Amino acid sequence: MKQNISLPLVRQIMTDFAEQSGLSPVRRPPSRYLWTDAFGVCNFLELYRQSGDTIFKSLALSLVDQVHETLGRHRQDDTRSGWISGLGEDEGRLHPTAGGLRIGKEMNERGPGVPFDEQMEWDRDGQYYHYLTKWMHALQCVATATSEAVYSRWARELAKKVHAGFVFTSADDGRRYIHWKMSIDLSRPLVPSMGLHDPLEGFITYSRLQAERSDETQESPRLDLAREIQELADMCSGRSWTTEDPLGIGGLLCNGLQVAQLMIRDWSGQDQLLLDLLESSLLGLESFLKTNTLLIPAHYRLAFREFGLSIGLHAVERLKELLRKESDSFKESTALHRCIEELMRYQPVGEQIEKFWQDEANREVDTWRAHRAINMVMQATSLAPDGFLQVA
Repeated sequence: MKQNISLPLVRQIMTDFAEQSGLSPVRRPPSRYLWTDAFGVCNFLELYRQSGDTIFKSLALSLVDQVHETLGRHRQDDTRSGWISGLGEDEGRLHPTAGGLRIGKEMNERGPGVPFDEQMEWDRDGQYYHYLTKWMHALQCVATATSEAVYSRWARELAKKVHAGFVFTSADDGRRYIHWKMSIDLSRPLVPSMGLHDPLEGFITYSRLQAERSDETQESPRLDLAREIQELADMCSGRSWTTEDPLGIGGLLCNGLQVAQLMIRDWSGQDQLLLDLLESSLLGLESFLKTNTLLIPAHYRLAFREFGLSIGLHAVERLKELLRKESDSFKESTALHRCIEELMRYQPVGEQIEKFWQDEANREVDTWRAHRAINMVMQATSLAPDGFLQVA
């Protein structure tokens, strides 16, 4: 594969991230945050793949272990202790995702009976569905990179627990929905509304886990995700995915690449879903750019949300190449090619985002510093996206 010219910068960013977050050298307690760490794992795997330096493979595996040991357990300021799954020490280490994983917020979760405060809730701990699907993705990336099935098993154990904890049937219309945020022990919703793309993220992530499962035969029935996938497919039916949020747009574009990757592995019947994702992304992107957000000063902007878009635009490049190589796998190839070409016109937007945030002066503002870790790892992903996008 062609060497990524941004690799030295990505190496420096991720080395700094490892040091600042307490990963290497190890600091107790480390600063672990589930979304950030999911991207971090993929970045370390990509550095290993591109450079062959085993230190990055070791960092990826150490990060997985540290996330499980930190976010799979109750907080130090909680009256509870041990694994949030309730398992004993030894069993908990064998099944570290069996209770889900905490977000990693600075404040403890809102207690039962405590009034809801929307602003404070952003800073409180709990479990987020869309963070958990990102961690499932990261674990499967590790399983693929190492050929060690235990990571895939942990991802599916997480999917089973999370689905059971987050999905509920509404008493109003009898339909299933997904709570946006749950308590640490998954016993009660903290934010009952559903994220716009949560059913889609779950559907695609579970489908990949199902397609790549490699456990022993006796474990397959316990970790089979067919029922969960069907429930999510039903939730996705008839929904609109359009958003003006750059992070959401980028997520849709990454979802599109994931769908296409699954389609060439006999995941048939998803041509319309792929087209819907690309058309929704195009509509949202055109609307977002009309806001001129990318023209305002750095202190009014959130870098990680913009990097989400630039990562998604990299996904479009990979999708275009995939369709060129595997055109027979796509029934709606003419419409898909047309939509992809429209999206390709916006590649300079991704380059603009990357260039803007590489300027050191733009990284001195409070909005960068307040979200330093997540900004760093997503910048690294944007500069070397194939580990996260799972492109060989």
